[in-house]
Amino acid sequence: MMLRFLVALLVIPLGLDLYLPVPEENPITKDKIGLGRKLFFDRRLSRDGSIACATCHDPNRAFSTPLSVSTGVGGRQGRRNAPALINRGYGRAFFWDGRMPSLEEQVLKPIQDPNEMDLTLEEASARVKLDALAMSRALASYVRSILSGDSPYDRFVNGDRAALSAEQQLGLQVFRGKGNCTACHVGPTFTDENFHNTGVAWRDGAVADEGRFAISRNPRDHGAFKTPTLREIARTAPYMHDGSFASLEEVIGFYSEGGRPNPSLDSEIRPRNFSAEEKRALAAFLRSLTGRVIEGRSQRSE
Repeated sequence: MMLRFLVALLVIPLGLDLYLPVPEENPITKDKIGLGRKLFFDRRLSRDGSIACATCHDPNRAFSTPLSVSTGVGGRQGRRNAPALINRGYGRAFFWDGRMPSLEEQVLKPIQDPNEMDLTLEEASARVKLDALAMSRALASYVRSILSGDSPYDRFVNGDRAALSAEQQLGLQVFRGKGNCTACHVGPTFTDENFHNTGVAWRDGAVADEGRFAISRNPRDHGAFKTPTLREIARTAPYMHDGSFASLEEVIGFYSEGGRPNPSLDSEIRPRNFSAEEKRALAAFLRSLTGRVIEGRSQRSE
């Protein structure tokens, strides 16, 4: 799909001016965002009326869930953790395995998934009196409006040298240096939007979830998953595609030890051997990425 960069000069500082890519066929409008917001909270889009998109993407948790894996209608469980939706308008592929190339396609899949909302598009359309295309465009527009920024880190890189504590500044040095976290968590959105095998999906010498490989069929993608954003990370536990880590400290320890060895382990994943001080500093820095989340607003046109 051809994209053009229009509409949104981001109103929350992300460290630099960043334009939001919007499909030409789905320009952002205030009315469309408002409709998408209503649909996002509408439980009629689940078969038994028990859940909405917001059930798994809680606005009070930076649009994430406290559950390890998603729970759908009738208590059915999915396979993976529901990721935070913040800044997803800047994404290039969607879902942990990147199987959807656009938000317009992604937003309809949970409605149709038997383990999530369990409706056909025809049934969903009849309930809300909108065709699938209108639902898709409205929901995608709303998700594009969900933005995070204005964190202590942002203020620091924009010149406020007191915005980060000494410990957080040490953590930033570890993040950029010894930890080489920027190999994957790069740029103002803190994700390269690529897929990496860190070993999380491997158990007892076998892969428990093929991840990206199921889509790409590339042998290097066995157990690889999309890099999540680190913005609002302190608010979005549990972590990883399977929600297997309950705390930032567990995640930092995992990477300090070099992930989990396997034949397809990403070349950037190797032991970092952080000291106790470096681990504390890194966790403190990651908490500095908690900022302000806004949603439901159209951005300034350019």
